[in-house]
Amino acid sequence: MSDEVSVVTEDRASRIVQFFLTYRLYILGAASLFVFALVAFGLYRLTAEVRYDEVLDALSQTSWSAIALAAIFTGLSFLALIFYDCNALDHVGRKTAFPSVAVTAFMAYAVGNTVGFGPLSGGAIRFRAYSRLGLSPGEIARVIAFVTLSFGLGLLAVSALATLAVAPRVAGILGIDALWLRVIALVILVALFAVFYAGRNGRTVGIGSLRLSLPDSRTVSRQFLVSAMDIAAAASVLYVLLPQTHVGWPAFLAVYAVAIGFGVLSHVPAGLGVFEAVIMAGLSNAIGIDQLLGSLVLYRLIYYVLPLLLATVLLLITEMRQLALRPGVAEAAQLAGKLAPALIATLSLVLGAMLIFSSVVPTPDSDLDFLSNYLPLPIIEGAHFLSSLLGLLLIVAARGLGQRLDGAWWVALAGASVAFAFAFLKAVAVFEAALLALFIVALLANVRAFDRHSSLFKQALGPSWLAAIAVILVTAFVILLFVYRDTDYAHELWWQFEFSEEAPRGLRALLGLSIAASALALFSLLRPAHFRTDGASAAELEQAVAITMAQDMADANLVRMGDKRLLFSPSGKSYIMYGIHGRSWIALADPVGLEEEFSELVWQFVGAARAGGGRAAFYQISPLLLAACADVGLRAFKLGELAVVDLARFEMKGSRFANLRQSHSRGLREGLVFSVVLPDALGTLVADLRAVSDGWLAHHNAKEKTFSLGAFEEGYVLSQPVAVVRLEDRIVAFATLMVTDTRAEATVDLMRFAGDAPKGTMDFLFASILEYLKAEGYRQFNLGMAPLSGMARREAAPVWDRVGGALFEHGERFYNFKGLRAFKSKFHPRWEPRYLAVSNGTGAALALMDVTFLIGGGVKGVISK
Repeated sequence: MSDEVSVVTEDRASRIVQFFLTYRLYILGAASLFVFALVAFGLYRLTAEVRYDEVLDALSQTSWSAIALAAIFTGLSFLALIFYDCNALDHVGRKTAFPSVAVTAFMAYAVGNTVGFGPLSGGAIRFRAYSRLGLSPGEIARVIAFVTLSFGLGLLAVSALATLAVAPRVAGILGIDALWLRVIALVILVALFAVFYAGRNGRTVGIGSLRLSLPDSRTVSRQFLVSAMDIAAAASVLYVLLPQTHVGWPAFLAVYAVAIGFGVLSHVPAGLGVFEAVIMAGLSNAIGIDQLLGSLVLYRLIYYVLPLLLATVLLLITEMRQLALRPGVAEAAQLAGKLAPALIATLSLVLGAMLIFSSVVPTPDSDLDFLSNYLPLPIIEGAHFLSSLLGLLLIVAARGLGQRLDGAWWVALAGASVAFAFAFLKAVAVFEAALLALFIVALLANVRAFDRHSSLFKQALGPSWLAAIAVILVTAFVILLFVYRDTDYAHELWWQFEFSEEAPRGLRALLGLSIAASALALFSLLRPAHFRTDGASAAELEQAVAITMAQDMADANLVRMGDKRLLFSPSGKSYIMYGIHGRSWIALADPVGLEEEFSELVWQFVGAARAGGGRAAFYQISPLLLAACADVGLRAFKLGELAVVDLARFEMKGSRFANLRQSHSRGLREGLVFSVVLPDALGTLVADLRAVSDGWLAHHNAKEKTFSLGAFEEGYVLSQPVAVVRLEDRIVAFATLMVTDTRAEATVDLMRFAGDAPKGTMDFLFASILEYLKAEGYRQFNLGMAPLSGMARREAAPVWDRVGGALFEHGERFYNFKGLRAFKSKFHPRWEPRYLAVSNGTGAALALMDVTFLIGGGVKGVISK
């Protein structure tokens, strides 16, 4: 009975884990929204005694000199942020031109600080940029880890030092005993010192199961100064915007650091609301809430929106041909152009939020009086209401802009142009119109970047985007409640249309937004959860084989198996072959066909997978495809290395291949005879080949595999040349050859031998194949991939590489990783890395599991062998 209970409990736990993995993004999005809603409600209660007019007065009292100082400190903070990346690149041993690093880091922080999720995160920007600068996925992962860890540890150290220096002042602000604050700060500082001392000069620090390899002492010291400069400058942006107060800068720095930390941990975009709540809770005893609110609004505009606008202006400047052609700047200009879609998408989202927020705040009386002299009320009411919906439209378009959709470009251009006109019709909003004009100019200047032909409205929004829209709407609702706190709600408000009636106008705008956003969410959530495309038709297979034979990649002949689905480029001259298992849509290797169409095919495949409710993955791709995968927001994880033999340099007479030559000579002495049988002559040999294949499978207790491997199916075997080894006129071993008409590359698929074949027969077969292919004019021979080979095993390597390296060294019970590498090494190949590209680490684990099922023929096939 207890065993049955245990099985039921394990099954239930497994279902819970599977449910969380399947819907984790929706769960995390809902959790972030819940946290934000609680914080927003707390802020509303905290500002119970504050009125909107008082906040406007506080804003108007901020001097231009304070704003200028805030802008200068913002510049200093972003300069320090650029050096985060410089130090990270130095740590991983890569030298990159400073202009390119500066462009990447500045745009990564301008976008990441403002949005910070999915393809509009700092990490995604870095993957796109640094992959084009020649960094490997592992190196990029280390750069991101260095930057993230440096910020977190620097934030801890700076806040602890500031708290320790002014504990009594901070205690008075937070209402906590000064002694406890000093104890906490000391514990943090001692712990950090112990970690850095133990890990000095690059040593490895073990904390439980965690292994942390820190940079050398010089790099650590330099990075601490950079982090301190960044945090101090960022805190100073808000500090100079505060009114005159008795709160000293060190005490404020401690509160600011805590607020930033909570904002990061909340996972709410830009820490919106969470940061403000901590600042107001910490400083409300010393500074009036109305003044605090005014300063926080300015801080958000200067530290978050201003860099985004500056990045957009710099993007427009780099489009100038005279500047882009200057030596040293050309690379940075090209990089900025590649990052333009992400930057413009972020600006679209920010402007959409701006239009929504402006729809729930009152228009200045002077503007309304001016408009009332020239425009009838219905036009003003209509412009106000439609502007809010245009804000939602720009947010929706932002996702498509990030994906370079031409449809999104047209929607954003039309929406922004109409919103620009409405800015003057609803409130003479000059500042709003200026930002929209900048956005329109950026769209027009970068029209070539949005070259993907796809419909925006066929793209359902994912959980992160839905959560972001929900956060914006909750913010608008709280702003509406705050602004009209003294207005008693009545049903009649909905039907009041007067120039002076601002509350009804805001209510109607918010209602329209809520209805539109709800419809959008329902469309995204209630679409068919999963669908599978049909398998390849005979005509599609014939088209794919024709494309395969005209290009260089021999592995593409796996398409002949007919077990994979096909996705063709719009021209029909290139394709991706893929399989589906569970929610994973897994593309096998690089696209096949014209290289200039690969990037679009990657976008096309990822879009199809998302539309089908799946997660896209690219299995066994080459470095050539990494930049295109980074563009769609996928991360690359190393799988192993591909062994490639240069046939022009292959010569068994030399000392390098002495062992191989001996195996070949021994085979000849034992009477082995090698030949290659072309497809036309294979019909009479099928039965003999099948007998060898069946015997091999029985001897190894194995079943046929699929997807990334071929199976012994008569149509598949008869479509390609077969290399055979005979002993006394009896076939004892064979290998199917995969070749193309270009003769650039050849490889083998099925490799099988009889149980009574002489020892060393496979070495003889491979040596003979290489000599044959060289004589036939082929340039290289693909020996296939050695899984987990070449994984970095140093302590500073990414976790994925270290786990893979450990499996390679000690995983003999699971797979003969080292033996396979040793066999291929006998041919002195060139080793080329191969990767798995997915959205994140969890997706990588799930995709690999689904690849295993595809290769093994489903769960039953994997379990049986």
